[in-house]
Amino acid sequence: MAYRRTPAVQARLDAQRAAVLQAAVTLLAERGYAGCSMAAVAERAGIATGSMYRHFSGKADLSVQLFRSVVGREVAAVTEAVARETGPTRRIAAVVETFAARALKAPRLAYALLAEPADPDVDAERLVFRRAFRDVIAAQIADAVAGGSLPPQDPQLAAAALVGAIGEALVGPLAAGEQPDDLIPALTAFALRAVGAPTHPSPTARGARHAVDA
Repeated sequence: MAYRRTPAVQARLDAQRAAVLQAAVTLLAERGYAGCSMAAVAERAGIATGSMYRHFSGKADLSVQLFRSVVGREVAAVTEAVARETGPTRRIAAVVETFAARALKAPRLAYALLAEPADPDVDAERLVFRRAFRDVIAAQIADAVAGGSLPPQDPQLAAAALVGAIGEALVGPLAAGEQPDDLIPALTAFALRAVGAPTHPSPTARGARHAVDA
C-alpha cells in the first residue's frame, strides 16, 4: 500500500518549502543565481542540504521555482498599481512606474530577473515573465485605443516593444547599482510618447520610489 502523507506532515513540508524559497529570495537579492547553490540556500534556511531534495530536484529546479515566486510578486504589485488608477493612459504609466521603482529598490534582485546569466530553464521563464508584463500593458493600450485616448495601434506589438525597451534601459543602472533620480519619469514619458499619449506631469512618478512596498 502506497504511503500517504498525513495533513500534519504535508503542512510541515509546505511550511519548510516556503521557508526555503524565502531564504533563496534573500540570497538571490544578495548574491544572484551564482550564490543560490542548494547548500547555500539550505544553510540560510537552517536545514540539511539533503532536505532540499524533498522539494527540488536540483539547482535548476530551485532556480525556476525561485524565479516564479519572485515574478509572481512583481506581477501582483503591478496589477494592484494598475487597479488603483482611473484612466487607461495613467494605468500604462502605473505599470512603468511601479516596475521601475521596484527594480531600482532591489537592484541585485531585479538584475537577476532581467539579465543575469542563468540556466536555460530560467531563460525560458524570463519569456513568460516578459509576456505577463506585455499582456498587462497591452490590455491598457487596447482600452485606451477603444476609448479614443490613444491612436489606433496593435496593443500586443506596442506593449512588447515597451517591455523590451524598458528592460534594456534598466539593465545598465541595475548592473551598476545606480539609481538615477530622473530615470523613472524619463521611462514613463518615453512609454507614453511611444503609444501616442500626451505626457503630463505624473504624480505617481514623482513619488514612486517612496511609495513602493518592500
